Amino acid sequence: MISIKNLNKYYGDVKVLNDISISIKAGEIFAIVGHSGAGKSTLLRCINGLEDYSTGSLLVDNKEIKDLNKEQLRSFRKKIGMIFQHFSLVQRKTVYENVALPMQLWGYTKENIDKKVIELLTLVGLENKADSYPSQLSGGQKQRVAIARALTLEPEVLLSDEATSALDPNTTTSILNLLKEINEKLNITIILVTHEMEVVKQIAQKALLLEHGNIIGFDDTEELFLKPDEKMKEFLGEVEVVPNDGVNIKLYFPKDNAYQSFITTMARKLDMDFNIVWGKLEEVNTHIVGNMVINIKDDEKHRVLEYIKQHDIVWEIL
Repeated sequence: MISIKNLNKYYGDVKVLNDISISIKAGEIFAIVGHSGAGKSTLLRCINGLEDYSTGSLLVDNKEIKDLNKEQLRSFRKKIGMIFQHFSLVQRKTVYENVALPMQLWGYTKENIDKKVIELLTLVGLENKADSYPSQLSGGQKQRVAIARALTLEPEVLLSDEATSALDPNTTTSILNLLKEINEKLNITIILVTHEMEVVKQIAQKALLLEHGNIIGFDDTEELFLKPDEKMKEFLGEVEVVPNDGVNIKLYFPKDNAYQSFITTMARKLDMDFNIVWGKLEEVNTHIVGNMVINIKDDEKHRVLEYIKQHDIVWEIL
């Protein structure tokens, strides 16, 4: 669907995207994650042709974006929907008129517009708000209108640029659930730009982590959270505090065995006690994954590691 190879982008002499190479599958929910200034919104604008890129390749449906002329680019953007942090609704127009606007600009008939607007307002749960104005809506409702408007031209890709950053946690969850529903019902590829890791955990199947225009992480979301590398830990702000004495072993539990009583069983089998330093379970894209740190005596290290290896548990010594 989207293939990016060795992409570089400069603003003057400043390099803002450095050798980006990723692929995004059709129908995937993909997150581009990073702090302010990481280059994530710039990459998003390169994908929809709003920004030029300096070197490299960016293919969407086998079309090289930098090679498209003005008319081709206009036609291409028809298949790319976009939603923003601050909704970008026209305040003097009703909900119906806001959603209808893209279709009007493309010359659709009133009959087609009426049918599509009603269909989309029903999809986003605002069928009773058609005659309301943006000033009469909550933040979550405004974002639902913006999502409906982004879907009017039946795009193949929906781009979200920090679309939940201005919303409270409960409203964010409802918007993310709506995006999941849209992804499943319409099979639309969704690309989310966000700095919120909770958003990534809740919805994304794969994630790209950017820092100062460089890729510092790119994998299935579960893998990124299950066994984060040093860069990911730094991004998450995780600090691992462990005892200075003995051996500290970190165990990783993927979705298939997150709830298994591995530690208890191992303690019984080996007839030894463990100090559980800390552990956590968290939901990532509807799956439960977790990790735990145990502390053991130095002379118990060999027996414990042999047992862990026999059971195919991912581990590391801290």
